[in-house]
Amino acid sequence: MQKQNVVVKFCGDSGDGMQLTGNMFSSLSAILGNEISTLPDYPAEIRAPQGTLGGVSGFQVNLGAGVYTPGDKADVLVAMNAAALKVCTLGSKFNVAGAKYDENECTYKKNAVVIIDTDSFSDKDLEKALYQTRQMEEVFVELGIPESVQIVPVALTQLTKESLKDSGMDNKAILKSRNMFALGVVCWLFNRPIDKAIHFLEGKFAKKPALIAPNVKVLTDGFNYGNNTAININTINVEVADDLEHGTYTSIAGNKATAFGLIAAAEKCGKRLFLGSYPITPATDIMHELAGRKDQNVMVVQAEDEIAGVCTAVGASFAGDLAATTTSGPGLSLKSEAIGLAVMAELPLVVVDVQRGGPSTGLPTKTEQTDLMQAVYGRNGECPAVVIAASSSANCFRFAYEACKIALENMTPVILMTDTYLANGTGLWRIPTMAELPAIKPQGVPEELKGKYNAALRDANSIRYWATPGMEGFEHRNIGLERDSVKGSISTNPENHEKMVKARQAKVDQVANKIPLLEVQGNKQSDTLLVGWGSTEGHLHAAANELGCALAHFNYINPLPKNTAEVLRQYKKVVVCELNNGQFAAYLRSKISGVDFKQYNEIMGQPFAVERIIEAVKNL
Repeated sequence: MQKQNVVVKFCGDSGDGMQLTGNMFSSLSAILGNEISTLPDYPAEIRAPQGTLGGVSGFQVNLGAGVYTPGDKADVLVAMNAAALKVCTLGSKFNVAGAKYDENECTYKKNAVVIIDTDSFSDKDLEKALYQTRQMEEVFVELGIPESVQIVPVALTQLTKESLKDSGMDNKAILKSRNMFALGVVCWLFNRPIDKAIHFLEGKFAKKPALIAPNVKVLTDGFNYGNNTAININTINVEVADDLEHGTYTSIAGNKATAFGLIAAAEKCGKRLFLGSYPITPATDIMHELAGRKDQNVMVVQAEDEIAGVCTAVGASFAGDLAATTTSGPGLSLKSEAIGLAVMAELPLVVVDVQRGGPSTGLPTKTEQTDLMQAVYGRNGECPAVVIAASSSANCFRFAYEACKIALENMTPVILMTDTYLANGTGLWRIPTMAELPAIKPQGVPEELKGKYNAALRDANSIRYWATPGMEGFEHRNIGLERDSVKGSISTNPENHEKMVKARQAKVDQVANKIPLLEVQGNKQSDTLLVGWGSTEGHLHAAANELGCALAHFNYINPLPKNTAEVLRQYKKVVVCELNNGQFAAYLRSKISGVDFKQYNEIMGQPFAVERIIEAVKNL
């Protein structure tokens, strides 16, 4: 079969290697020229007992041409055990007694191909997954799976054991290789050249060479099993994207792209990159990536807590480094006072907030857009900071780079918003050359101020001059207390305080002169405009195409693009779609009059489903 794009979902126990399998298949697809968008989905708890409903981990990938989202539902599901099949079939109702297949709840399509491991449907497996039946043949009836779903039974466990019987590996290690057999079958199903997958495996296990041969054998045997046995399904050819810009492409996760963007910015402006952070899900991978990049003049300090992390970054900024800190919503709360210090001291600082479900510890491995108001307003006093948002896993690179550029050129903290969906998901990324990236010109200090310099002096654009320790003749104090607008010393004068508040605000406001204007995508002649920000762009783009309406998507939030009001006032119906209770809609209402904003909101810990956006907009 020839298809423009196909959605594949791998699902099994947390220990079944679903994330590795999904990432390998995604990367292989990217190598072959497919656009990809992925959605890893796994529990936050310490690993649940094997085979139970609470321990199911999944990885979904949409591949082909014209890919904007990971897909609403899977065309192909690989269910490694009975619990995975139940969770994928019943959706959020997997633990409701007597629940049956519901097309709206099911995570795969009604004509999907479902590959199951028949060896993981024993009496014990069915009992742990809370089935009523103890017969595998009756499982599909109990779940109410329609006959249009093509069930493909494969004895993955037994076949893997047979493949590795002479490997010398123990039974536990052999069972961990089942995912490679499943990957081999899927590579056959999608006509993927096995040599490319083998090459990827060799790179993956380069530091553990003893694992290469057995994994390659299982993968190859899985491919040959599909190729040589009478599996009664068609193989699938997926279209290759033919409109991609010429260049070198790779599959990249949002956190890695963010780390690369920070490194590239430091290289471009000739400064050392300093990261002061504390581990927190789902942002920790950025710190992991940067910690291994000492060869790129990166210094990473893992602090004892969130507050210490940002304080080390503020200190590094004072010393002249490109300083950054990474966190998620709970950590952003803790960092708020130190971010306020950077605002008052007018020091460049990049704060990466990888949003997750909240409040408190909330849903650590699930996605939301619920930190927006905290990023814009969540500090004491009049404390303006620039806020921008990435909108795909791949463009996390671009906006991390942009955050550094804005911070260094405008002497202000910049908060970069990503989220769990972007951070852990992957997309196809064209690797830029350094020459392609825009110049970064950090704020300096004129030589004529030597001997006269203080921390209050600023240029015609209200941007404070930046002298750093060690510059002879530019010795100065920088403080968290209000300063005199002329002398830089402590001041409690009322008029001076108001003047300084307005100066700091003006510095952020004028960033609007340096960012792109808001562009409308889709059918610009429609009377309906979808509005979103951050990670929802792909889903809203797909929905707008289906609805035949217009889309305005925001990456720059504070300040907004200069033409925002002009654009929004052109449309009769403006529908703001976001993964929260309406924070961006409320923000727009506070900034722009004369627009009747409608809302569509979800807060389920998952990205939007395109079909739900379409239904909601039609109802509005």
